Amino acid sequence: MLTDSARMNSAAEARFRIQDVSSYSRTVKVIALDTPSERVVRRVARGSWEHTTFLTAATLSASFPANNDFSLMRWLSDLAGRPRNLTDEVEAADLVVMVATPGGRAHAASIIGEACSLRRVMTTGLVLGGISAPESALSKTLLQLRPWSLMVVIADPDDYIDNMLLALRA
Repeated sequence: MLTDSARMNSAAEARFRIQDVSSYSRTVKVIALDTPSERVVRRVARGSWEHTTFLTAATLSASFPANNDFSLMRWLSDLAGRPRNLTDEVEAADLVVMVATPGGRAHAASIIGEACSLRRVMTTGLVLGGISAPESALSKTLLQLRPWSLMVVIADPDDYIDNMLLALRA
């Protein structure tokens, strides 16, 4: 008997897969949640993207406030370092992609995810380097991303994000 995973990868099931990219462009916000993912997001941002904004919340992950007072911090910014308003960014989006690396430094995922949930904006969590990471580090990050992501992808190598954004017509 085939497992569900093996059956879904069979030739018989392949006919149900989407073969082409989406026919319309989306407004996508790609947000790096930690310092290592910010380096990857900066690399990806150098590409030619029409409807994609690249942001970082890595400062929140680097200095997570003990008293949960996020409103006073300028924790969300564009890649040039200019502060950005999370509500404005989410309201302008069709999709928010949160990018993290294993290790449990994705603290901003709950704040971003809640804002997306309130506005019914789709979310995707992308964990880079997760295949080769220790299971405990990967688990910490997944615990932070899963409750706030409609889809979670664990990707190796880091250039998977480029292909994913192309498929989403970002």
